[in-house]
Amino acid sequence: MSGIDPYEYLSQVSLKMESLVERDEIETVLDEVEYLYEVIPPDMQGLADPIIEELRNRLEALS
Repeated sequence: MSGIDPYEYLSQVSLKMESLVERDEIETVLDEVEYLYEVIPPDMQGLADPIIEELRNRLEALS
């Protein structure tokens, strides 16, 4: 994910959230967002929190 603009990436994920319905798609995006969460500054982590929560909820609903 080198060279990724965190704001842009999180925005893209938010925009495509409704189209994420398959388990493997959701897991991939969740992994990417969780990785990004670890490398972005703490003041930006709050932007990722609702996205992570929504992705986890979607996975749980598929269980």
